[in-house]
Amino acid sequence: MSDSNKMESTGAENTVPQNTATQKYMKFGNREIILVGTAHVSQESIDEVTAVIEKERPENVAIELDEKRLANMKDPEAWRKMDIIKVLKNKQGFLMMANIILASYQKKMGKAEGVQPGDEMLAAMNKADELGIPQTMVDRQIAVTLRRAWAMNGFWGKCKLLAALISSAFSKEQATPEEIENLKKGSEMDSMMNELSDYLPKVKQVLIDERDRYLASKIWEAKGNKVLAVLGAGHLPGVQAYLEKLASGQVKSDVSDIDFVPPKKTFGKIVSWLIPVLIVLFIIAGFIFGGQKKGWEMLSSWVLWNGLLAAVGALIAGGHPLAVLVSLVGAPFTSLCPFVGIGLVSGIVQAAVVKPTVADMESLSESSNSLKGFYKNRILRVLLVFILSSLGSTVGTFVAGASFVAAITSFFDKIVEWVKGVFFTVVDWFKNIFSK
Repeated sequence: MSDSNKMESTGAENTVPQNTATQKYMKFGNREIILVGTAHVSQESIDEVTAVIEKERPENVAIELDEKRLANMKDPEAWRKMDIIKVLKNKQGFLMMANIILASYQKKMGKAEGVQPGDEMLAAMNKADELGIPQTMVDRQIAVTLRRAWAMNGFWGKCKLLAALISSAFSKEQATPEEIENLKKGSEMDSMMNELSDYLPKVKQVLIDERDRYLASKIWEAKGNKVLAVLGAGHLPGVQAYLEKLASGQVKSDVSDIDFVPPKKTFGKIVSWLIPVLIVLFIIAGFIFGGQKKGWEMLSSWVLWNGLLAAVGALIAGGHPLAVLVSLVGAPFTSLCPFVGIGLVSGIVQAAVVKPTVADMESLSESSNSLKGFYKNRILRVLLVFILSSLGSTVGTFVAGASFVAAITSFFDKIVEWVKGVFFTVVDWFKNIFSK
């Protein structure tokens, strides 16, 4: 199926309306699918989706949302039920921070027009409700998408992703209404997609390519012979192309292979245990081969570097003195356990001692627009304590590990002699067994 202005239905002269930059009409036999591309912070998009739904009267309206985001949009008071301690215990601290920053960035983009992110989705649902048209949520869970984007990036990719998030959090840039509308144009969108692909190819694969396939598959499975889908303009080309492949039988609509968080790779699991084991072995080797003085020096180095840098991280985050103290004392121990990080412990202490208020929850999005807001808002400060104490402990682990390598060189010859002795003892033992 081509992207021509006219697409004919099977066995008939009937033609569908002309395609535009933001509206794609597709005919597959007796089934019609209409794609409406939007800018998520555009008043023009809000007007467009309501007008198209009113005009076309589809049997089903597919929305680029998942069920959880739908629930949050329909229940503005949902944030009041949030438990920051539970978020940390469920290992969702980084995920929550990313969500807040992304939402805040979109909100800033729509400030010029007085439009909230996702208002066009709400408008589409409200118009569908008004006309008695059922709706289907066709997007992948945001938690799965963000976790896949993180998991599929290597170390350098993760660093660039964090840099991009931090940059967007404190960006003062605001788009004009004209710039927002230009985002729906093919040339502008293609340029942005190419930039994203060059800078963060794995993120582009997860956020755009995988979701194009996911959205198209769920739109294809939506009930009704006439389905109208409301989705971001950036997804239009990919979704249209995948729908054509589905219609021709080239691909199936099963998306189970991209609807889960990739498990930690075997190498990563091994490393998460190998580093603590090596640290312990290095310290033991210090006592055995370097003497008590060297052993205590290495143990002190581990405690000080790990604990001190974790505490500095908590201090920079504006943590409560008790959270800083917990970071100092706890980091040397939690760094040896892959199951519990110091960020979890210090974040929980911060939340328990400096309890977030309703006002903090109400101003969460606005506070994330500035560095001052991050420190003023108690929820964001908990997340800062969580992240920066974790980062400090990680840096401390590598610094202490490097000092261990330097220390071992002073008694490395003794270790070599011991290994040789063990080796020859084992060899002699086997010789004795086989000579009998």
